[in-house]
Amino acid sequence: MHKSALFLLLSILASTSSSFAQGPSSQYRIANKIHLEGDGGWDYLTMDVPTSRLFISHGNMVQVLDVPGKTVIGTIPDTKGVHGIAIARDLNKGFISNGRDTSVTVFDLTSLEVLAKVKVTGNNPDAILYDPFSGHVFTYNGRSSNATVVDARTNEVVGTIELPGKPEFSVTDGKGRVYVNIEDKSLVCLIDPVILKVEKSWSVSPGEEPSGLALDSRDHRLFSVCGNQLMVVLDADNGEVISTLEIGDRVDGVAYDPELKRIYSSNGDGTLTVVQEEDKNTFRVIENFPTQQGARTIYLNPKTHRIYLPVAEYEPVPDATPENPRPRPSAKPGTFTILEIEPM
Repeated sequence: MHKSALFLLLSILASTSSSFAQGPSSQYRIANKIHLEGDGGWDYLTMDVPTSRLFISHGNMVQVLDVPGKTVIGTIPDTKGVHGIAIARDLNKGFISNGRDTSVTVFDLTSLEVLAKVKVTGNNPDAILYDPFSGHVFTYNGRSSNATVVDARTNEVVGTIELPGKPEFSVTDGKGRVYVNIEDKSLVCLIDPVILKVEKSWSVSPGEEPSGLALDSRDHRLFSVCGNQLMVVLDADNGEVISTLEIGDRVDGVAYDPELKRIYSSNGDGTLTVVQEEDKNTFRVIENFPTQQGARTIYLNPKTHRIYLPVAEYEPVPDATPENPRPRPSAKPGTFTILEIEPM
């Protein structure tokens, strides 16, 4: 091939690749890729916003990342089958759900010292939530279809809430209402966090298998992201379905930015679906920002508007066998990374 033609072709390919990486008219960019040591799986992450400490479930520990310095400043060990972390800033405590030993690790938010381990009343505690209104911590136990309620001050179990199916993510309005997705029944449940009772259950149809859940507490809108590539917007007062929007595949998390009035769906197919809330009844997808395959859980800092996605590179998918008909790829060692995404 002639050199000038080759140069032109390479230039076009480079331009196309660059455009795909950030989107031809994207409002976002990947500001940083922060590498963390260690291997193993991951699930939820959260932040203590005043200190900019990001708490990340990883393997059998929680890594604590100083975001401005991009350095791990500590770890909380022995969190077998870790899923989620809840922050109780008013009590200077954190709470970690450990799926494999059916426990909650309680730690000091400043020193990261482990204060207690609390046995839950169900199997495989997964999502975890601190509700400041009631002072209760809720662990959602995926294999026993219930929630364990812990007094955040005393670290004592104070109750168990039976649920109609497998619970997933949960949110609170901080005013006496707690919501949780029920994945296998395609429901959202409204819980009274004081009397520890399911008040109502609402269908998310046409959504199926809801996982992540977010809340616009001002306009009373719930955002439930579902396994059939739909975001379902519900009225948080009566459960009415307001809108549905197409999102990426293999979603697990969703976050709401109250200042920008945007909802972000983190999809395992390597996209971040960005939805603009025009008003409380009008929503539109404005972008599917390319991230990385497997980046399915999310945290959004409401002060900086930056988004954090944990992810790793993957080995090729192994061949199916009778013993493992739907094989899943394993993460490549040494590739665990936090993607930091910012609006431009």
